[in-house]
Amino acid sequence: MSPLFTPYSLGKLQLPNRIVIPPMCQYSAEEGHATEWHLMHYGNLSHSGAGLLIIEATAVLPEGRISFADLGLWSDEHAETLRLVVDAVRKYSTMPVAIQLAHAGRKASCDLAWKGGGQLRLSEGGWQTVAPSVTLFSMTDRASLALDEAAMQRIKQAWVAAALRARHAGLDAIEVHAAHGYLLHEFLSPITNVRSDAYGGALQNRMRFPLEVFAAVRAAVPDMTAGIRISATDWLEGGWDIEQSLVFAHELKKLGCDFIHVSSGGLSPQQKIPLGPNYQVSFAERIRLESGLATIAVGLITEPEQAESIVGEGQADLVAIGRGMLYNPRWAWHAAAKLGAQVTAPPQYWRAASGGPGLFSGSGS
Repeated sequence: MSPLFTPYSLGKLQLPNRIVIPPMCQYSAEEGHATEWHLMHYGNLSHSGAGLLIIEATAVLPEGRISFADLGLWSDEHAETLRLVVDAVRKYSTMPVAIQLAHAGRKASCDLAWKGGGQLRLSEGGWQTVAPSVTLFSMTDRASLALDEAAMQRIKQAWVAAALRARHAGLDAIEVHAAHGYLLHEFLSPITNVRSDAYGGALQNRMRFPLEVFAAVRAAVPDMTAGIRISATDWLEGGWDIEQSLVFAHELKKLGCDFIHVSSGGLSPQQKIPLGPNYQVSFAERIRLESGLATIAVGLITEPEQAESIVGEGQADLVAIGRGMLYNPRWAWHAAAKLGAQVTAPPQYWRAASGGPGLFSGSGS
């Protein structure tokens, strides 16, 4: 059997294969609410044949949105509109669906990505950003407000409330966003965290708030699979790196973390990333081998044979296909045909099995 298409137990969740669709912001929500775009987008991806679909970064508070068009889960009403999307997916697909819960920190209050994504002025509909310390992502940004401990507790409770709403909306798993220069990553990195209290300075202090958030989420939804996404390195001298990520991973394992989705970068425009196929896979491999946690590898993984090798050689347990899945929402079908495997698809699509009559295993109601 193809390693890429073998089943996998991710915490309490049973996945039919090792292909993951990672969170990819759509910037199409209205006041945080899911729209018809999300219904079409996630409905389409739910028939891709992947083993797991993770819904885009969803803000736990309105000020934690990257843009004004981000999804949100800071109210029960948001959970209800999101549930409409999840219920529609559930009606015709058996694909497990997770959600990434996020707070953008100093990288919030931005315009749409296809309009440049720069930070919006207050007069343009932007809002005040918050961060561990008063630092700037870009010299043209407003300074963020440094969070005090009372505000940090409010944010932690917002993560817990959003996790409970995600469960109510019918999601199968939660991914806590601690990557790409957003709030929890900002606490981890010594470049953005220059606090002098118990949440800054030494590594144990910088990890404290992200670990508190994850522990609170884990305790709130013990029946759900829960993991985290990290940037394994800032790609900056003196910043967060793989050695610190390994320490973080060991602490997360103690808290019952089910998986780590291993990305990198995003903290600073000064990052120097050596882009190329599999450029982040070695980080997932080290974390998997040295912590024992399940890992999801991501980053310029485009070919079926490439993904197959990553799983087959034990570099990661799962492989995330992001932009490739947007370009070709049937990427997993084509991979299965090439690797001699099967994928789940609704019977309405079975006649499309150009890879052979045994390509599809069936799906839906």
